[in-house]
Amino acid sequence: MKKLGIGLMVVLLTAGIALAGQTGAMLTKESIIEKIQKDRVLRVGMSTFVPWAMKDKTGKLVGYEIDVAKKLAADMGVTVEFVPTAWSGIIPALLTGKFDVIIGGMGITPERNLKVNFTMPYEFSGMSMVAHKNKAAGFSKLEDFNKQGVTIAVRMGTTAEAAAKRFMPKAQFKLFENESQALQELNLGRVHAVVSSAPMPAFHALKFPNKLFVPLEENFTKEPIGFALRKGDYDALNFFNNWILVNQASGWLKQRQSYWFETKDWEHLVQ
Repeated sequence: MKKLGIGLMVVLLTAGIALAGQTGAMLTKESIIEKIQKDRVLRVGMSTFVPWAMKDKTGKLVGYEIDVAKKLAADMGVTVEFVPTAWSGIIPALLTGKFDVIIGGMGITPERNLKVNFTMPYEFSGMSMVAHKNKAAGFSKLEDFNKQGVTIAVRMGTTAEAAAKRFMPKAQFKLFENESQALQELNLGRVHAVVSSAPMPAFHALKFPNKLFVPLEENFTKEPIGFALRKGDYDALNFFNNWILVNQASGWLKQRQSYWFETKDWEHLVQ
């Protein structure tokens, strides 16, 4: 019995040392926040979506996400480096360390959350649709598009693709690597509609009023948007969440959101 007690104590002591070692390793592991401050640069993974991130006439990146990332970097006292990445591969690129964080209008979903951590939402978006006046004549509700013979273009790997397939499973889909390809297909009259995050469909319909229209009065989904970062970095998650809280409370996020989503004051930059 005495030997058994000593053996149990040895096992518990060994387990305690191992746990302490693991805890120490976790505590001493460098946060991405420390790395950013050490390198003096915040590397941001993003992809182009109107009006989240776009190239202006000179090739410079502009948009809501660009403003957000620039202010985040400024508040950290570092410079920002944007890393344009194909949307279908943006999470794998984050996981392999190609950049520090995704700030790219990424919808928070359970499937994505299995691979990355998300901050609290700093914005909400929703799915809308822009349609071709001839091919979709008379269409005014989702049910009109949820039919065999209807073709919808969408950017692959996005929540727009998931929403379109969920709400219009009977339709056929053409998937594209970037949004401009999907919109070109619509402009040429090869598809009935393009599904994308608002307010892009409304903006695109305004550019081509003779060809295109917005068939739905309201967005057919609502989704929270967050920063995405690698799992296990709780210091970074805490910092980004608090940054969002501070800039929501100050009204800065709302002011930039209103500029990019509720006005057309920026259109001269990209047209």
